[in-house]
Amino acid sequence: MAIATMTAPLPISLFPFLLLITAIYFTICAANSNSLCIQSEREALLKFKNHLIDPSNRLSSWVEGLDCCEWIGVVCHNSTGHVHQLNLAPTLSEPDEFAPYFEWEAYERSKLGGKINPSLLELKHLTGFPEGIPHNLGNLSKLHYLDLGGNYLKPKSFQWVSGLSSLQYLDLSGADLSKANDWLQVTFKHPSLLKLRLSNCCLEDDPSPISVNSTKSLVILDLSGNGFSSVPKSIFSLHSLMSFDLSENSLEGPIPYYFGNISFLEVLDLTLNHLNSSIPNSLYSLNRLQFLSRGENQLQGTISRTIGNLSSITHLDLSSNFMLEGRLPTSLEYLCKLKEMDLSYNKIEDGISEILQSLSRCCLGSLESLDMADNQLSGHLTDQLGQFKNLAYLSLARNKIFGPIPLSIGELSSLKFFDVSENQLNGTFPLCFGQLESLETLDFGYNLLEGVVLETHFSNVTRLTTLKASHNRLRGRMEVLYIDKNLISGEIPDCWNHWQNLGLLNLGSNSLTGKIPPSLGHINLSMLNLRNNSMFGALPSTLQNSSLIMLDFSENHFNGSVPEWIGDKHSRLKVLSLQSNHFDGHIPHRICDLQYLQNLDLAHNNISGTIPKCFSNLTAMANRSNQSNYIYEWVSTRTTLFYLSALLVLKGREDEYSATLGLVTSMDLSTNSLTGEIPKEIGSLIELRSLNLSANLLTGNIPNEIGSMELMESLDLSMNRLNGEIPPSISSLKFLNHFNVSYNNLTGQIPISTQLQSFENFSYMGNHLCGPPLTKNCITKGIPTDVANNGSSSEGSKVNWLFVSIVLGFVMGFWGVVAPLFFSRSWRHAYYRKLDHVGRKLYVYWATMGM
Repeated sequence: MAIATMTAPLPISLFPFLLLITAIYFTICAANSNSLCIQSEREALLKFKNHLIDPSNRLSSWVEGLDCCEWIGVVCHNSTGHVHQLNLAPTLSEPDEFAPYFEWEAYERSKLGGKINPSLLELKHLTGFPEGIPHNLGNLSKLHYLDLGGNYLKPKSFQWVSGLSSLQYLDLSGADLSKANDWLQVTFKHPSLLKLRLSNCCLEDDPSPISVNSTKSLVILDLSGNGFSSVPKSIFSLHSLMSFDLSENSLEGPIPYYFGNISFLEVLDLTLNHLNSSIPNSLYSLNRLQFLSRGENQLQGTISRTIGNLSSITHLDLSSNFMLEGRLPTSLEYLCKLKEMDLSYNKIEDGISEILQSLSRCCLGSLESLDMADNQLSGHLTDQLGQFKNLAYLSLARNKIFGPIPLSIGELSSLKFFDVSENQLNGTFPLCFGQLESLETLDFGYNLLEGVVLETHFSNVTRLTTLKASHNRLRGRMEVLYIDKNLISGEIPDCWNHWQNLGLLNLGSNSLTGKIPPSLGHINLSMLNLRNNSMFGALPSTLQNSSLIMLDFSENHFNGSVPEWIGDKHSRLKVLSLQSNHFDGHIPHRICDLQYLQNLDLAHNNISGTIPKCFSNLTAMANRSNQSNYIYEWVSTRTTLFYLSALLVLKGREDEYSATLGLVTSMDLSTNSLTGEIPKEIGSLIELRSLNLSANLLTGNIPNEIGSMELMESLDLSMNRLNGEIPPSISSLKFLNHFNVSYNNLTGQIPISTQLQSFENFSYMGNHLCGPPLTKNCITKGIPTDVANNGSSSEGSKVNWLFVSIVLGFVMGFWGVVAPLFFSRSWRHAYYRKLDHVGRKLYVYWATMGM
């Protein structure tokens, strides 16, 4: 017989107890996970911090009471909680030599200084230091990675390294090791050290060199930027060495032939020394060598044909020796992995076609950079050049190369830099340059190239940043140059004298700085747009030599006064925009001579004085035209109609006008310090569609003549000191759709018109105005004007028809309902019976519901 058993369920009363146990468990676990830091290690780190100099306050999180595993630069083991990494290297990388001072200052402040406290010896569980750790840790036998590069360390001895028996990587770059005379003996004998970087450590030749039984483990050695005058001989016993950097030292004399004994060498850098011999053949026996740089020395002689033995070479730099001469060996054809070759600034005499022939036999697909500038190469470029498909950098400048540029250059789709300047190239400028979509720098100046430069030459070269074509025989009619709305920075070069056909120049909306170059005024420009940059200074007087139709210098930092010659020399000017600069002084009266001026914008400057009365002479704003007036220029062969465009602030917003620019007439003098009254003569500008005089110090009344400007669409007189009433003539401005007279001292009733009553209240606030659209009633002879009746105040308007209708309703209700009940007995009885019937019905209903 099967017996079924059932486990009794837990009483529900035990659930809170179980929840409490669970909560306690997780609380304990959480407390343990948040308190990983070992107290003794926290105290050791705090002692260490107290002896450091921390200019940038990097160690601000190292305070008592906080978990040291959460401190910046401290890494703890996930399970044991012991500190096993300290990252104390500078937080900023070293700026380049051209970086501004503040970057160098920030970099120096990011470094730690001071003394190293022995308390760090208590951190017995340190196993790796990927960014930085003090040197006084000789007892850490497990340490295998130590990087103290970029700190102000001045150890006097290297004996502490001997105790780091597991050390594989050591970087002390930037430390002062001038007093640590045992650095070579300790590091070269270390049994496990693989990589040693001691660049810029003030190391010099040992005055009493000791023979060292070198380790066989070291594979990377960096001693660059020191003061060695000769190569330490102990280095040549490092048979496992794969990378050796002795660049930027003071090495003298010949290159030691012992380098040939380091058969595993892959990288050898001897750049920037004073080596002055020929290149020993022993170097060419290093068939594992991939990177060989001996540039900027004083090497001499010829390059041996045994260079062909460097079958693994990818980077070959023998530049700036100035004494290497002769022809290049044809054995270059065996360098099949070559990617970069720099032989510039030497005296190599060879034919460029022969060099390309040798290189083409094996490295057509690998060569990416070829620099042979400043030699004595001759011959002509051949179509073979187009076969180097991956070539990105090609410099053959300052040689004796002649002949035409081959059309095959258009096949170099990866080419970014091409410099053949100062040669004897002739023929026409090839159209194939337009196929080089990756090209960024092109320099073919100082040659004998000729022909006409067309748009198709550069139609697809959208990445081009530098183009130098001076001193050739090129012809062309560059008339339009639009490179606005880009990220072009720096100053505009002063070299526009050669662009005599240029008529339209738009450099707006970039990041240009500096002053306007005077040479811009030596060409016959019709349009000059420098809008929205960071340029400064006064406007050069040379600009008066142009015949400008449009001048836009807005949104820059130009200063000085608005020059008189703008009105004197630019009689064809139609658009003048100088807004958002730092111009001061008065508005020059010569501007009144600009009879074609349609758009004048001087807003947001520091201009003072009064508004010239002679503005009535601005013919294009005053005379009514019976036909559309477009602003355009003929360009190219005078067969293309090119519309000018401008950004104008109309009706309170900024819009771009192009084909319709000629239909817009505007004047914006807002946000200056103009004083005096608004001249009544301004009312004669009947073609004006937008007038903005806001945010000035104007006084007096609003001229009644403004009502004559029938085409006015936008009128802003706000934030001045105007008084009096709004002239009734403004109500005749039928096209007005933007109107603002706020924050003046205006009084009286707002004139009645369809437009003026359609604007919001903010158009009138800050005054003492009344009448619609405001809710404030006007007072006429002591009687309030009714807002609902547009200000009329007749006798009939005093009857309040609302109260009349209420009274009549009450009277009719009384006599229609109450009076019959009061005077008729039968009506009263019927009414009472009805009420009694309704009462009984309700009683029965509620009684039934109660059951």
